[in-house]
Amino acid sequence: MLKSISVIGLGKLGSPLAAAFAARGFRVVGVDTDKAKVEAIQEGLPPVKEPGLAELIGECEGRLTATTDSDAAVRGSEATFVVVSTPSEPGGGFSLRYVLPTMEAIGKTLRTKSGFHLVVLTSTVMPGSTGGEAREALERASGKTCGQHFGLCYSPEFIALGSVIRDFYFPDFLLIGESDTQAGYVLAEIYRRTCKNTPFVARMNFINAEITKLAVNTYITTKISYANMIARLCEKLPEADANVVTNALGLDTRIGPRYLRGTVSYGGPCFPRDNRALAALAARAGAPSGLAEATDAFNRAQIKLLAEKVKAQVGGDGVIGILGITYKPDTDVVEEAFGLLLAQELAQEGLQVSVFDPAADMRAALDGYSSVRCAGSARECIADSDVIVLATPWQEFREIAAADWVSGGKTRTLVDCWGVLNHLEEVTGLRYVRLGFGGDSARAAEVTSGVR
Repeated sequence: MLKSISVIGLGKLGSPLAAAFAARGFRVVGVDTDKAKVEAIQEGLPPVKEPGLAELIGECEGRLTATTDSDAAVRGSEATFVVVSTPSEPGGGFSLRYVLPTMEAIGKTLRTKSGFHLVVLTSTVMPGSTGGEAREALERASGKTCGQHFGLCYSPEFIALGSVIRDFYFPDFLLIGESDTQAGYVLAEIYRRTCKNTPFVARMNFINAEITKLAVNTYITTKISYANMIARLCEKLPEADANVVTNALGLDTRIGPRYLRGTVSYGGPCFPRDNRALAALAARAGAPSGLAEATDAFNRAQIKLLAEKVKAQVGGDGVIGILGITYKPDTDVVEEAFGLLLAQELAQEGLQVSVFDPAADMRAALDGYSSVRCAGSARECIADSDVIVLATPWQEFREIAAADWVSGGKTRTLVDCWGVLNHLEEVTGLRYVRLGFGGDSARAAEVTSGVR
């Protein structure tokens, strides 16, 4: 029975992954070139921000350690998970500039290591990469044959920052691209001992797994964009309510309710780039990619569309407040986040903007935008502003008292992008605007939380 795992890359996915394995009984050593991350693990502290990570590390009971020495880590383990960055390239694909040196380092260790060793690539790569350059780097450096002397799997995680631990322990399904039956079996057993549910395991060859990873996220982005299209339509029609429409759509089992809510553009480190990567792959292969391209174009257009909607609510020299610039709650990641892109768009048009986010490095994210002020709190952002946009539905924003939204006796407009502040609709001095809603009388006739 496999007992020891090494995890190379202790970033926002690698650190929770290492801790999750260790908390479930494996002996785990994490590897990173960043000494601060290594020292944090050694001291029993979380090296990255992720809800529940500190508590999870506390459950490891000495089974989790870290080092900068990848050779020792690989040599002392039976399976190695590679969780390094694969930056997007200008053409939409993913760079292997961190993956290949990592594979070469692992291969050098395998050259003199006895016994079967499993290498698992979890980083998202372009189809053809795992069985191509990654496998070749391992074989060249080790002098051994993949599928005979060592195993190789491609197994990306379908997780979201802010809920990494829960998503890893309770996956919908597990995706395994395998070099051979033994490699796939060993990885499936690791997951079986780690997951707290019993997900279906989809085992296949490398290229099918690589395509599946991109296809899953591209399908989700298409569904999100479809719901946003319905929302933008409903906003133009009196008595129309996108929530009522999408709730009804979700009752059809062929469609389902998940990700079917008209709000704002999708963002983050996975959805946008996976969508573009699938389009890039199709272009390289000479296959049509119109749907993926249209989804990406529609998503990008949402920023300008919603900026115009916000501008229509503010007077000539009014201030627009934006609550939330991370791409979702419970993370500090701002990559392609709606709130951040909206602030940048409005600032470029010369409007005064005030922002607040409880986790993001606001000044770094908005460096160079002189007309954007970083508020010290949500209440300060509200007090600064004439129009407030709830861009990220952090829980602390939902808990702001009604009186704080109308502080100073100023009449304000609240643009609720997520429909989570509808308890403020009747507050005197506050004009409540919900995305996807085309008129007041619709709410009197139907409920948005379901279908009568």
